[in-house]
Amino acid sequence: MRRAFLGLLLAGLLLPLLPLLVWAVSGTWRYPDLLPSDLTTRGLGLLGDRGTPVLEGLLTSTVIGATVSLIACLIGFPAGRALGLYRFRGRRVVQFLLLAPVIVPGLAVALGIQVFFIRVGLSDSVTGVVLVQLMPTVPYAATVFGAAFANLDVDYERQARTLGAGPVRTLLFVTVPLLRPAIVVAALLTFLISWSEYVMTLLVGGGYLLPDLALVEPLPRTQQPASALLVIEVAQTSQARDRDKARDYAAADVPEYWIVDLAAREVTVHRSPLAGIYEDVVVYADGESVRPILVDAPPVAVSELLG
Repeated sequence: MRRAFLGLLLAGLLLPLLPLLVWAVSGTWRYPDLLPSDLTTRGLGLLGDRGTPVLEGLLTSTVIGATVSLIACLIGFPAGRALGLYRFRGRRVVQFLLLAPVIVPGLAVALGIQVFFIRVGLSDSVTGVVLVQLMPTVPYAATVFGAAFANLDVDYERQARTLGAGPVRTLLFVTVPLLRPAIVVAALLTFLISWSEYVMTLLVGGGYLLPDLALVEPLPRTQQPASALLVIEVAQTSQARDRDKARDYAAADVPEYWIVDLAAREVTVHRSPLAGIYEDVVVYADGESVRPILVDAPPVAVSELLG
């Protein structure tokens, strides 16, 4: 009976992962088809391709998740002890403020933090991602430790202190072993939250590389993804960031990159990428026209781009 229950429990835990396995080899899977219309190994091929940063991204996500989990537990441990063991005036207010980052929509929080992180130089950095991911993880860690400390018998700590153990030895050899299940739960929970966090990571961790407009080469269904022929960024308050993107687009061999500068009323055209830089950079002023080199299109007036 117990084995049957464990088997059903394991099946229930693994069943939600089955669609992910199907998606890994599916080419086209549209509603209301029950199964994919065709299969492809493109995704698996990209996973094993050294030219793609999949494995590097996996390692980075693991390191960030472990770091966030460690810091969140180190912060949540004393906070949970204070909330779980002590009754003081304003305790409910502290609990509410602690949970505020979880209550407030993540997108609203991330947009405000992104501007602050850009100003202090933490945007597009691992440090910035770790700091921003502490916002949704610390409240959960503190809540888990608060519940654990509320059920902790502090007499064990008192006995250890009476027998001559100092605060550090009492913490390491009495408190931590007693709270080992809560520590494991808090560490796993915060790691999973960090691993699955998308919006904050995208906005703070360099997600601005998503272009305002990209013209992609139309390709038939092949094993390789389509490549961008032209990328256009509209710069109004982020001229420096958009100019820094030129290195990234050049490294990705994007043939042409335009920056539409609304403040300066000009369009900067980058062409001929080589070794991570654009060799040909031309500035077109208002009243002139610019024509894409690889896109079959007529010349575009700069005034139309500026609006």
